[in-house]
Amino acid sequence: MGADQGGEKAAAARRGGSDPWKVTFAVLLVVSLVCAVVWLLLGSRLLVVRDVAVTGTDRISSTEVEAAVSVNTGTPLIRVDLDAGRGRVEGLDLVESAAVTRGWPATLKVEVVERTPLLAIAVGEEYRLVDGDGVRIEDSTTRPGTHPLVSVTGEVEDNEAVRAAADIVREAPDSFVAQIQLIDAKDPEAIRIELGDGSLVEWGDAEHTADKSEVLRVLMREHPTGEGRVYDVGTPDLAMVR
Repeated sequence: MGADQGGEKAAAARRGGSDPWKVTFAVLLVVSLVCAVVWLLLGSRLLVVRDVAVTGTDRISSTEVEAAVSVNTGTPLIRVDLDAGRGRVEGLDLVESAAVTRGWPATLKVEVVERTPLLAIAVGEEYRLVDGDGVRIEDSTTRPGTHPLVSVTGEVEDNEAVRAAADIVREAPDSFVAQIQLIDAKDPEAIRIELGDGSLVEWGDAEHTADKSEVLRVLMREHPTGEGRVYDVGTPDLAMVR
């Protein structure tokens, strides 16, 4: 009886224990799979950059963006430094932002957001269209009717007064922006807006743009624009019409 029990225990121990050959096989299988994945990503010609897909361009060409991202065809997709590529694309003058992503199995995707003109600045006999950072987008021989004229002092690019004027254009109602003749931002603390019908808006500084736009909308509804009309929204809580 004791011998039978001992044999059963030994058999159970063999069944419950690990088979060293099975363990070795499992380890080799995992290692082989890892090596295959690494080779596929880094050494195979299957997952390499074969195409650069550029979207979002209008004023700049896809070729210019491809040259800026500077990733050679045949580069393993996994090796591409996406942040470095994005930085190079954003270094283009007309690019506001960019996103560079991998499109498996063989495409590098570059999504571009171009700078858009918001304001016009008189330069000699011509007009320069700039974005909110004062970056030149294009030049025009005639005054553009869709972009308000702005007057500032100093360099246009990275000019805080230009940014303030651009904020006004972004926040104010389209119906109001369409009437703007000139945004006089030579003094960023006392911005004045001249409308085409002779009305004037004393805007004040660049703060509280959204509040001022809303107050101005109400004032213009209750007191229509006209020659000599002045709207003072420099302090939104104490806005006046005279």
